[in-house]
Amino acid sequence: MLSLSTRVGLNTSRTALFRPALIRGIKTIPQPPGYIVGTVNDAYIPPKPHKLEGSLHWTSERIVSIGLVPLVLAPFITGTSTVIDSSMSALLLYHCYAGFQACIIDYIPARVYGAYHSYAMYLLTFGTGVAAYGVYEIESKEGGFAGLLSKVWKA
Repeated sequence: MLSLSTRVGLNTSRTALFRPALIRGIKTIPQPPGYIVGTVNDAYIPPKPHKLEGSLHWTSERIVSIGLVPLVLAPFITGTSTVIDSSMSALLLYHCYAGFQACIIDYIPARVYGAYHSYAMYLLTFGTGVAAYGVYEIESKEGGFAGLLSKVWKA
């Protein structure tokens, strides 16, 4: 008796059928079974600590997230200010950068995708730079985001 994939005309393995379409054309780094490198008797070698990873990185993300709350609410209470608007724009840009960076680290790991991880990080940095230039243009020419919002609201 022929299997369903042979009868339908699909000569692919079962795992290839269920992989997302984006991953099918990307060559990944082969992983050992169970993602375990070495044997049970090998000593654990911890990675070198890095100041931008771990608890310091997590703490800075939380501080920025908490700092955004009063900056978003301040224009409603005190009116618009260039300092508040610029601070909110900078913190929001960093907040978005850190969030997308976490997604790249989680879903495009360097140990599996190799150079694609670096390409994604470079693309994120480039996009953040373009967004920072856009924020600068809005702050200098449109009167900030509050001025831009008031122009859109009146239009």
